[in-house]
Amino acid sequence: MSTPSTSSAISAAASVGAVTPQTARFDVPLPLRCGRELDGFELVYETYGTLNAERSNAVLICHALNASHHVAGHYADEPGNTGWWENMIGPGKPVDTRRFFVIGVNNIGGCHGSTGPLSINPQSGRAWGGDFPLVTVEDWVDAQQHLANHLGITRFAAVMGGSLGAMQALAWATRYPERLRHSVIIACTPSLSAQNIAFNEVARQAIITDPDFNDGNYREKGTAPKRGLRVARMVGHITYLSDDEMAHKFGRQLKNGRVGYTFDTEFQIESYLRHQGNKFADYFDANTYLRITRALDYFDPALEHGGNLAAALKPVQAGVLVVSFSTDWRFSPERSHEIVHALLKNRARVSYAEIDAPHGHDAFLLDDPRYHGLIGAYFERIHAEVAP
Repeated sequence: MSTPSTSSAISAAASVGAVTPQTARFDVPLPLRCGRELDGFELVYETYGTLNAERSNAVLICHALNASHHVAGHYADEPGNTGWWENMIGPGKPVDTRRFFVIGVNNIGGCHGSTGPLSINPQSGRAWGGDFPLVTVEDWVDAQQHLANHLGITRFAAVMGGSLGAMQALAWATRYPERLRHSVIIACTPSLSAQNIAFNEVARQAIITDPDFNDGNYREKGTAPKRGLRVARMVGHITYLSDDEMAHKFGRQLKNGRVGYTFDTEFQIESYLRHQGNKFADYFDANTYLRITRALDYFDPALEHGGNLAAALKPVQAGVLVVSFSTDWRFSPERSHEIVHALLKNRARVSYAEIDAPHGHDAFLLDDPRYHGLIGAYFERIHAEVAP
């Protein structure tokens, strides 16, 4: 998932404005699916809008791979640092903060303040580094329900996400079915294909084989596997765009207008990928990247039900909106169809839309009037249900 630049069409008046991250500390054990346990943990989060007296208008936004709790607005000392879903969330936007109390959270294992590889391991007194446990989508959802309790929210109006965030929205609907009215699942798959797992493994190997990786304990050694992280990001970024979008943006344009017969950046697409890789390696943590891609690989709710997705989704009580994009070859519409068909077998309340968009997987982050109109209309419906 790449972070979009803020559209010029979004005015300052339509933003939630300056926001401040908050931290919630939980001194309770969090059992993990890997068999290990966190004795306690912290979650960094942001909120936008006002929680109504009935506490019925809360919307949880689950983030995808390289995103965080910073979903909308900006920081007072960093006016250019806008939230990764700024075009979706705010006053007058599809998820309207004049009506909804929106929560963005950084998951455990992350590198934006929540308990993760950069945090201090209380048992050793040193940063967790490569010793931090592997985490799953289900672990994230279990941690998020503690945050809901902390905020006094017994039932979300909606849990929403795109890509890996959508997997969390789906997991919420099965693990805590009574705690959400709606699940909004965008650009999702019920499990990764072999090809997707392969892309993730290439990215991980780029990091693990970097001489500066040091078994994940690179910070203790005063190093950072930036070369590996750059390559990992470049590999991932290729999968977020469609072939048509790459052709439209870059084609075979030469950076310097002529062939130089070198291994330097000669094509504009090469320059773009290197830029994205360099930028990413400067702010993201390699241990977090390893764990998040593994969480993607592991997600497969049907596995414990003999491959029967309908059986896995049987607990769902929420209304579900599933959205896919025609050129998303990473999480294709056909994979969204699997989710829809499984829900229909259970007679669940499900709506589905496939948006004809040229952008590939990243379409869920971008401005598209049909897509945003659809989300806005769905949240109008939710508002009618929860309005006092």
